[in-house]
Amino acid sequence: MSLAFLFPGQGSQSIGMGADLAEAFAAAREVFQEVDDALGQKLSKLMREGPEDELTLTENAQPALMAVSLAVTRTLEREFGVAIERAAFVAGHSLGEYSALAAAGAISLADTARLLKLRGQAMQRAVPVGAGAMASLIGPKTDVALAEEAAAAGAAVGVCVVANDNNQGNVVISGDKVAVDVAIEKAKTLGARAIPLNVSAPFHCPLMQPAADEMAEALGRATIIAPRAPLVANITARPTHDADEIRRLLVEQVTGRVRWRESMLWLTSQGGVTRFAEAGAGKVLSGMAKRIAPDAEATPLNTPADLDAFAKSL
Repeated sequence: MSLAFLFPGQGSQSIGMGADLAEAFAAAREVFQEVDDALGQKLSKLMREGPEDELTLTENAQPALMAVSLAVTRTLEREFGVAIERAAFVAGHSLGEYSALAAAGAISLADTARLLKLRGQAMQRAVPVGAGAMASLIGPKTDVALAEEAAAAGAAVGVCVVANDNNQGNVVISGDKVAVDVAIEKAKTLGARAIPLNVSAPFHCPLMQPAADEMAEALGRATIIAPRAPLVANITARPTHDADEIRRLLVEQVTGRVRWRESMLWLTSQGGVTRFAEAGAGKVLSGMAKRIAPDAEATPLNTPADLDAFAKSL
């Protein structure tokens, strides 16, 4: 059995996430306290009590989701003796890439929290609210080729690109609102359903270049070392453990496509992964894993019971 840890992205947040881990394990409480201290903010209280609209703000959701993921992996290591090296690879969806790198020791927890806070703020600053949009194209006919054709129609009137290649039947487009609206109509004629996403900015498209520039400066100052398990990167869908390459890919990821389907296919076909463990909030990536690699096992690790069962199964 070859294992990969997966780390969820924005959209998996919910009020109360991580609360049962904090109640059960000192290691989880330490993570939440470290993040609060790094940010000078009671993020753990916001996670526990809300309000939901404040937690959903990009600058809060990103470090909060990372904190839950790190609470899971630190608890696994400290309480159950399951180190990150038990995994052949780590991978994270968008902001989850930072969680993966923190879990693998490439970036300190405090630095990761501060980088994600800045990333969320920079993404929000890059495009005025309402000027950009994202939409999920779904349905059995939906693949990258269909999404690219739809995006090309939108690109005639503005910026519109494929942002997330999640899995067959689920591809996300992003760009100027007027362009995404045109792409949605085109996608419908091609046989896809289109669902506008409730997001505050058009992520993973060229409109995010100002945010990429801010992150390039911040990442240039950050200490990054080789991760304890190779990272399969969003931008390349290939593994790396080189710190300089990781720094460059994190910048490119702000404006570039999240190649999640390709990453998962590489993990199973080339990486030999037969089991995925989703460390953090929700179970979105576990669902994607089952659709992309139906022969692989996918386990969400949300609760103390999940962690206990997972550790016993290794």
